[in-house]
Amino acid sequence: MDALKLNMNANKPVLTAETFVKLRDFIDTKCGIHFADNKKYLLEKRLLKRIEQKNLKTYEDYLCYLTYDKGKDVEMRLLYNSISTNETSFFRDPVQLDVFRRGVLPAMIEAKKARGEKSFRIWSAASSTGEEPLTLAMILMEEGLHTLGWTIDIIGSDISEGVLSMAAKGEYENYAVRNTSQTILQKYFTKIGNLYKIKPEVSKFVKYKNINLLNATDTRMVRQRDIVFCRNVLIYFTDATKKKVVNNIYDSLAPGGCLFVGFSESLHNITRLYKPVSIKNSVVYNKM
Repeated sequence: MDALKLNMNANKPVLTAETFVKLRDFIDTKCGIHFADNKKYLLEKRLLKRIEQKNLKTYEDYLCYLTYDKGKDVEMRLLYNSISTNETSFFRDPVQLDVFRRGVLPAMIEAKKARGEKSFRIWSAASSTGEEPLTLAMILMEEGLHTLGWTIDIIGSDISEGVLSMAAKGEYENYAVRNTSQTILQKYFTKIGNLYKIKPEVSKFVKYKNINLLNATDTRMVRQRDIVFCRNVLIYFTDATKKKVVNNIYDSLAPGGCLFVGFSESLHNITRLYKPVSIKNSVVYNKM
């Protein structure tokens, strides 16, 4: 058995240091996701399945396929599915959500009322399987906006078509709702066996789009957003890529709009387009 395992491993392609750099830079250019030098093993593991499914022999062959083959555009979408990190859950990072609900939302609602507006537009810019945009929809519903004649328009986007397909189903396992109270579960979910199905009265406020944040043509599909959540995404980008992404997001924000990034992320030394504002021990970025 051990000899068989060794033989199987021997037949697996090996990602050389030279090809790793080429693939890493190619991926960085296409979608901004950056694999640091110490993440070679991770890229090797995530791309192995794609190589095997395309019946290719080496990582060099795969790079050539991505560059020149007539099916490269389809394969790029499958590549994005393979390399994306999709760790998420409902009501993740509750401190930031509290800042959104009690710090940003009331002031923005009052400003809209003064202008005679009754619409709220949000973009969850890396929505994965949908937990974040659905969480935001539930928060707005808890505030009663939908019962007061307000229009709620939430877009969830991701580069991976695979996770967007899962988001559209709206079915989640226990791990996804681990931070969700029983009150919210009973109010907005239907329990079906071991799954939690989001109710239609929530999902109707969320639409999903396949968007590459590095591609300005893609991000132009989203306009006049009051708030953009782009949390725990920038950490995967180089500084140059971060600048392109947040500049694209800036163009999608309405005047006075607000950007949320992750706790471990900052726009310091990345761009001066936004004004950082400290609210309850958290920083949000306003469009100037």
